[in-house]
Amino acid sequence: MFNNFIEFVRDMYGTKGEIPLHAPQFNSNEKKYLLETIDSTFVSSVGKFVDRFEQSVSEYTGIKYAVATVNGTSALHVALKLSGANRNTEVITQSLTFVATCNAIYYCNASPVFIDIDKETLGLSPVSLKNFLDEYGELREDGFCWNKLSNRKIVACLPMHTFGFPVKLREISEICSDYNIKLIEDAAESLGSFYGNKHVGSIGEISVISFNGNKIITSGGGGMILTNNRSIFEKAKHITTTARITHSWSIEHDEIGYNYRLPNLNAALGVAQMEVLPNYIKIKRAIAKQYQEWGDNNGLHFMREMIGTSSNYWLNVAITQDKKQRDYMLEITNNNNIVTRPVWKPMHELPMNLECQKYELVNTCWASERAVNVPSGISFN
Repeated sequence: MFNNFIEFVRDMYGTKGEIPLHAPQFNSNEKKYLLETIDSTFVSSVGKFVDRFEQSVSEYTGIKYAVATVNGTSALHVALKLSGANRNTEVITQSLTFVATCNAIYYCNASPVFIDIDKETLGLSPVSLKNFLDEYGELREDGFCWNKLSNRKIVACLPMHTFGFPVKLREISEICSDYNIKLIEDAAESLGSFYGNKHVGSIGEISVISFNGNKIITSGGGGMILTNNRSIFEKAKHITTTARITHSWSIEHDEIGYNYRLPNLNAALGVAQMEVLPNYIKIKRAIAKQYQEWGDNNGLHFMREMIGTSSNYWLNVAITQDKKQRDYMLEITNNNNIVTRPVWKPMHELPMNLECQKYELVNTCWASERAVNVPSGISFN
């Protein structure tokens, strides 16, 4: 089967050379906008392209306010900080995620709590969330939810839309509301994914997007904080620009801030990439359909978007029969210059997270032993 798979992927991408997992494409106005930026001399954190990038992402997602940051991790850090994450608090998240999700929690001196995922989405499970909170959550007189086991306040829930597949947002949002826990959406991988008629990231109080070089579009590095709350937007904008007080010449700061503002050079790339995003999504969805149809005919299951959602199919995911078949697929494809990857090692298995509270995780272990990311880029060039 996997020899046929190699031929199928080569035919789809039209090359006998190496096929990467996901390479960036620059076939729009990138060079033009970069030259404009260089000629303007505004290459750092001030310049028209930063504002244009924020505006274009805001308009595309339908989320009112956007703050551009140097990367997705910094955006997550600020989102968590503004949600009240600090020492002696906890953030519920999924164990099957990229390490940046947990790192951002630790940057706030908070503690992650790992719960299970859904097989249908590979994202945080509302059933596992409800079960955990029914068992360990307690609404106290201060109106907040506390973990009865650790005696720490649970301030936020941080689901990730894994590989661009939206999680079950309605159910998760309702549970968070019942327990007075803030919902932050890690939409790092899911620009162009929709839950119903709403772009992901518009349900939670705050969400973040990444524009790393391997994402559906890129600004080289780059991230974005998104919110419909003006006060959150203003606070995020302030502390990501070193908390500097606006003044014609005086340089003053009124609190601890962060030098997280996206440079104008990166934003120029992002603006050009946003212009082609709708076409990229059409192509990526067509690629996903080809994988799914091949899999149906050859006995290999590929992840599909949940009914009522639309995925950007950032990375397509094959679900093998077991770990043995997964490892064989990884070996034969990579040996034939078809780049495939296993999903991340679950966070609860990493050394810095061994003491963290974890709950259920049956589907997490199932996915980590079976899921394989396959080439999903627009082109191999």
